[in-house]
Amino acid sequence: MPARRVNPNRVKLHRSYSVEELARCLDVHKNTVRHWQAKGLVPIDKGRPVLFQGAAVRDFLTKRNSSRKTPCSPGTLYCFRCREPRAPALGMVDFVPMRPGSGNLRAICECCETVMHRRVREVDIAKVMPGCTVQFTQGQPSLSGQTAPSLNCDFKRTG
Repeated sequence: MPARRVNPNRVKLHRSYSVEELARCLDVHKNTVRHWQAKGLVPIDKGRPVLFQGAAVRDFLTKRNSSRKTPCSPGTLYCFRCREPRAPALGMVDFVPMRPGSGNLRAICECCETVMHRRVREVDIAKVMPGCTVQFTQGQPSLSGQTAPSLNCDFKRTG
């Protein structure tokens, strides 16, 4: 199962947590908290039970989460297969509107040929994808119109 990011805002800044309390607060296993301690989470002191200050825990988790982020520079979209920002193949991008004024950019990765997506406002397309050919497509059809009537009807026809 893939690792998930823990929300550091669940930790109260001015509270001390034991390993069990911190694990319960963040909905992780106790061994995860001990692993974080080995990776640099500093306890209040060397005594037992091991206690952690909430502000130190929040700082540790915030730094840990931000180190995993890979922002996309202009002209790139994030490829989930390559796990890094990549330029679109042949510089071609499709814009699929989702709402008035915004939508998804869709392109093919230049390395692994996976479809990549990026959420963008329509007015920011020139800044986000400079030098790329952007083709505007139709949005997804909304639910409208009438459905076909059911042929399995129990009503008896009179007349």
